Formats: sequence, C-alpha cells, structure tokens
Amino acid sequence: MNCLIVDDNKIARTTMKQLASQVKDLEVIGDCENAIEAYKQIGEQNIDLLLLDIEMPGMSGIELVRNLGHKKPLIIFTTYKKSYAAEAFDLNVADYLVKPITPIRFLQAIEKTRELADSKTEEMELSKDEFIFIRDSLVVRRLKVDDILFAEALGDYVKLYMPQKFYAIHTTLRAIEEKLPSSKFLRVHRSFVVAINKIDTVQDGALIINGKAVPVADSYRAALNKRMNIL
Repeated sequence: MNCLIVDDNKIARTTMKQLASQVKDLEVIGDCENAIEAYKQIGEQNIDLLLLDIEMPGMSGIELVRNLGHKKPLIIFTTYKKSYAAEAFDLNVADYLVKPITPIRFLQAIEKTRELADSKTEEMELSKDEFIFIRDSLVVRRLKVDDILFAEALGDYVKLYMPQKFYAIHTTLRAIEEKLPSSKFLRVHRSFVVAINKIDTVQDGALIINGKAVPVADSYRAALNKRMNIL
C-alpha cells in the first residue's frame, strides 16, 4: 500500500515513518505538514492509505476527510485525544490511534486496513453484478442497484426507496453513497442521494422521482445539472 503521512508535528511524522518502515509492503511515498498540502497530494498521486493527524492549523484532519468525497483513500486517524473517536468513525475510517502509538497497536491498525482494502476489492467485483446487500431486521437481503430510486437519511437510519416499497437501514448516508456506483448515483442534498436515470422531472428546485419530491441543495445544483446533461 502507498501511504501518505499528514501531521503538523515534524517529530510525529518521523515517528510514523519509523513505524511504517517496519511493515512489509507499506511504502511511505510522502509526508505533509498540513491538510491543504495533503489534499493536493491526494489529487496528484495514487495513495491507498492516509496516516492522518486530526488537530492541525487551518484545516483539521476531519475536515480534510469530509472534503475528499469519493476520492478518499483508507484513513487511520492519529491524535493525542480520544474525544474525536465518535466523529471519526462516523466518517468510516479504518482505525483511530491515540498517541503515543505503540508498534503493536500500529501493526493492528495496518492489518485492519488491509482487511478493509481486500473487502473493497471484493465489493468492486460484486458491483459488476449490479446488486448490494443490506441488513433488513434479522435478514440479509440482496437489492438490485437498478431498482433503487433514491436514499434518504433520517437520524441514525437511511431509507432506500424502491418502486413499490422502502427499506430502513441502520447506517449512514455516506456509507450508502460509497456502496452505490458513482456513475449512476449522485448526492443532491445533505440528506439525499438519487439515481440519475430515475429522475422524471425537475420542478421548483426539487426532483420528482416516482411521484416523490426530493429537494436539491444549492451547493449540489451545478453538479446535478452537469450530470443530467440538460439540452
């Protein structure tokens, strides 16, 4: 795995390099002292893993992850504070390491990351068959991607709307968005992800899909118009 270290503390960056050098097949291809520099590096290089500090001047590590969207590599947060853990794991990061980091704990985090990387590869293969699996109460159910109209975030749940019914899943909209193919789905609001080819009409700033209105936030409107390729 190609790894990028991001930390505003030079000593911390050196320590992370030393830990990473002990791991087979983990190659540190660079290090950054701030999130802005890291954002540029991620756009220019093939990076599999970020070893990312949270508290940095300017943009924090959490803010960086929120701005990466689908481009984000696997993330291991590194920080002196435990208080960010809940917010960090809400971003579906691989692990959360509290400094000072022991070699054993670092190796455990890397192993966990490898497992996630392998599972993502399997998901990519499954996507060729155009279906996803969800946990519906006590049943694991297979859904055809082409049957999904849109997803709506409601508190700790996400509703997946199908032509005739919906499924309420205990997850985050971000997690659903990452599983659905980006070539077919687009976020149009902080609480909605829609299937582009299921849009019937656009009326008064809202999308009509299967008779239901879905709001479009101004910040997503330009991306939506581009994807719809309106004549």
